[in-house]
Amino acid sequence: MNTVTAISRNSLLLGLFAALTTALIAWTYISTKDAIVEAQRVAEAKQLLQIFPANSHDNSLIDDNFTITRGQSLLKVREDRLAYRVRKDGDTVGVILPATAHDGYSGDIRLLVGVRADLSVAGVRVVAHRETPGLGDAIDLNKSDWILSFNDQSLTKPAATQWKVRKDGGVFDQFTGATITPRAVITATRKALEYAELNKKALFSSVSEHPMPAAVPGPVSQSRAAEETTS
Repeated sequence: MNTVTAISRNSLLLGLFAALTTALIAWTYISTKDAIVEAQRVAEAKQLLQIFPANSHDNSLIDDNFTITRGQSLLKVREDRLAYRVRKDGDTVGVILPATAHDGYSGDIRLLVGVRADLSVAGVRVVAHRETPGLGDAIDLNKSDWILSFNDQSLTKPAATQWKVRKDGGVFDQFTGATITPRAVITATRKALEYAELNKKALFSSVSEHPMPAAVPGPVSQSRAAEETTS
């Protein structure tokens, strides 16, 4: 067998192997896609219930959703994301809004912010982040209870000017060795409340129509400061 023939045969075998591998990956994806989607849905439904427990509503939160389109300057979502209505006895008693803090120490921090009809915070949860383990990851409820400090807060309690870490004259605790992360989450949560206030009529309508929130300019965001090394 000459060299050319050997190379051709090996190339053919390599091509067949690559084709089989691709087919196997495609089959695995197709066969597990529905299971993955369902698992994600179950996990998301559980997270929504952490913000608005089962006794606070009588609808299926995961199914009563509407879309927040990218470009909303207060929520800062980079792509279309779902928001959820919370209903009881026919009334919309709350919404769960997606929000993104672009100024986390290690990149975007994706949030869900629950807002009651009286514009107080029902709860906040971080759904994705890349903050430093042992420092910035204290925003995760599995790491600390810091995120619970937003419960029952509003734009008047505390005043909007006090939605800052204590180091900056606000009322929220910072983390030892990390202030950029809590600053980012505090600002994103406050802006979600501002969005809810500006779009209250549409968001808390008792009808089942999807809201058409106005794209409104948000306040000037805080400039990113250097990461603090002490609290």
